[in-house]
Amino acid sequence: MAVAKTIGNYLIQKLYMHGVRHVFGVPGDYSLSFFHELESSDIQVINTCDEQGAGFAADAYARVKGLGAVCVTYCVGGLKITNTTAQAFAEKSPVVVISGAPGTNERIKSPLLHHKVREFDTQFKVFEQITVASTALDNPQTACREIDRVIDAALHHKRPVYIELPRNMVSVTAIPYYLPQEIPLPREDNTLKEALLEATKIINASEKPVIIAGIELHRFGLQEEFLQFIEKTRIPFASTPLSKSVISEHHPQYMGIYEGAIGREEVREYVESSDCLVLLGTFMTDINLGMFTAHLDQGRSIYATSEKVYIHYHTYENVSLGNFLKGLLLINIDKQEHTDSPHPESLQPLQPVTGKKISIKYLFQRLNSFIDKNTVIIADTGDAMFGAMDMTIHRETKFLSPAYYASMGFAVPGSLGAQLANPNLRPLVLVGDGAFQMTGMELSTAARYKLSPIIIILNNSGYGTERPMLDGCFNDIKSWEYSCLPDILKAGRGFRIKTEDQLEEALQLSRQYTEDICILDVQVDSDDKSQALERMTKAMAKRV
Repeated sequence: MAVAKTIGNYLIQKLYMHGVRHVFGVPGDYSLSFFHELESSDIQVINTCDEQGAGFAADAYARVKGLGAVCVTYCVGGLKITNTTAQAFAEKSPVVVISGAPGTNERIKSPLLHHKVREFDTQFKVFEQITVASTALDNPQTACREIDRVIDAALHHKRPVYIELPRNMVSVTAIPYYLPQEIPLPREDNTLKEALLEATKIINASEKPVIIAGIELHRFGLQEEFLQFIEKTRIPFASTPLSKSVISEHHPQYMGIYEGAIGREEVREYVESSDCLVLLGTFMTDINLGMFTAHLDQGRSIYATSEKVYIHYHTYENVSLGNFLKGLLLINIDKQEHTDSPHPESLQPLQPVTGKKISIKYLFQRLNSFIDKNTVIIADTGDAMFGAMDMTIHRETKFLSPAYYASMGFAVPGSLGAQLANPNLRPLVLVGDGAFQMTGMELSTAARYKLSPIIIILNNSGYGTERPMLDGCFNDIKSWEYSCLPDILKAGRGFRIKTEDQLEEALQLSRQYTEDICILDVQVDSDDKSQALERMTKAMAKRV
């Protein structure tokens, strides 16, 4: 007979079993009892300044570690993380959202309790729309089974799930149950064989095959199999903005980022002239496709996702990306090495000019040589992300960005999750001044927990991504003295940068100052932008 546990304790045990060592959140009276149980467990509570910061941190934690968790209170906390949960859903990041709720014994005759919006299940209905599974733990007889069900769903689908925990149920003894026999999934053997036969025939007959490595290779832990596949076949590959750093970008077969007309022209031409395009776990989103400037011929494509495989105009249902890729490894595919495929530009030594005004182009060129194998880049939406696309990342999963959902404010709180998930990494945060003013307060959390991100603020006096599309005073923001923030936090070092030599000095000092936050306020002209952003905004302006 299993040892009796409380519902709260069982939930904590399941999170710990799946590698969760930190839960991000903001406490409130409906969640205090669960926070108390967390504090008494082996999982550390990281209470952030704001719920949105907690949600973004949990998302980044999940991307690095495989599962993240955020805990908030009812409605005033829960509804503040609908945005971060939506991002996790859109970009396949497995986050467990735990919300406290009024006790089941408090709901008789529907009283007007604080934080209530409409009905007691209003928040639950909201999260049903942006998670892959949801449950309310209001029955001790089914609570353990429900916890298992939703966490298994998060791990299987790589998407967020929602658990609502009434405050009077946290300490209730959960009734143990025996696991039912697993329901067999639909057999894909024959379908998989047919898909592999057709794919192999097309790849072997091709003269210029190309692979586009997508984000699902990372989310489903298939990076090692992908590495074996490209080294076996010698086929060149590109990644997308969302899947940047899916494996090391120093690999000799890596061409760069493919993003239609927004990316490097030589990569676009090589990919689009391929007679056999193999897309593995790629999201066909507007940003990944260069605002739909991509020209990919379905009649020459093999497109494998986590759910099905498309080969030319045929669809193979219930064939998973993992099984398809592992099947390809067992089949004889041996292509000649293509020496004419493009490669990322080699790093050129830069000599800073004393007193020369800093530019976006120079900044990213210098950061490209500054990063090392222990750096994880976390880029926020805007030129912080687009300008970084041509940087060369040393190891797999060392570049995180919301390149599909594109929510501003991800990067600073994301650095909390990334560094706590892997303390051997030092985050280099690339963030615009507009995005920083949304969630930059989480530097206080970083200081409290002795984290050491290097924050590069692209200070161009507003929303630089939007100015080329449609400008107005609505794109302006209040100027801050960002370099003075360490004085307020009583932690870290700040640098005010206007010239190339000032950037050089700040980077060298930041490299040495490893125990705390470094904030680099890089002040550039409001109309200065990367070439990638210039191409992007021209494409987007046509849609405004």
